[in-house]
Amino acid sequence: MKTIGIIGGMGPLATVHLFERIVLRTKAENDQDHIPVLIDSNTNIPDRTKAILENGESPVKELRKSAQILEKGGADFLIMPCNTAHYFIEEIKTSINIPFINMPEETAKYTCNKYGKDVVVGLMATDGTIKSKIYEKYYSDLGIKTIVPIRTQEKIMSFIYDVIKKGNYNMGTDLLFECVAELKELGATVFLLGCTELSSAQYLYKLEGNFINPMEVLTERAIIFAGGQI
Repeated sequence: MKTIGIIGGMGPLATVHLFERIVLRTKAENDQDHIPVLIDSNTNIPDRTKAILENGESPVKELRKSAQILEKGGADFLIMPCNTAHYFIEEIKTSINIPFINMPEETAKYTCNKYGKDVVVGLMATDGTIKSKIYEKYYSDLGIKTIVPIRTQEKIMSFIYDVIKKGNYNMGTDLLFECVAELKELGATVFLLGCTELSSAQYLYKLEGNFINPMEVLTERAIIFAGGQI
């Protein structure tokens, strides 16, 4: 089987959850049936939203560093559990010679295959992902309508940064579901967990509903690409 390389650390919990999902979703009867995985949990990667919106320090140098470490370590292809970081994916790809699975692109394809083109996707993500239109590009190419929060974007940012990233899980999910309610009022029929902290929240709180979880899509694509069984 091919070896998966994970560019991690954005955040560390999302990295742990992606590795866990790969292990849990791989059909295996023994250790040897599982997929080899290399992880570089690079917590030195600068904040991606600040880089995109506030002229903050670029994460590209550290992202490339992680990609090259994983390639040299024996990874056959790369995945990255951070939606916002995919804004820089083409710059990372120029520094390596192995494939890189694009999580937002694969998520858009998954949405189309599961729900068809008449679905309306409510996007929940960081300001960087929303304002740089990372997901809108791929959904638009497939003819799928997307909606973004207006009055509750600050609340979803608070949920990502103050609840999940800081580990304040006892604060609950009110901020998340306020955003869901607004998107539903605006016409959304499914809700994209467009930040890996939101993917982690689904695992932590066992969220149910019409959620699209890019980390689950990435997990499935990575297992199949590596030659494993689901």
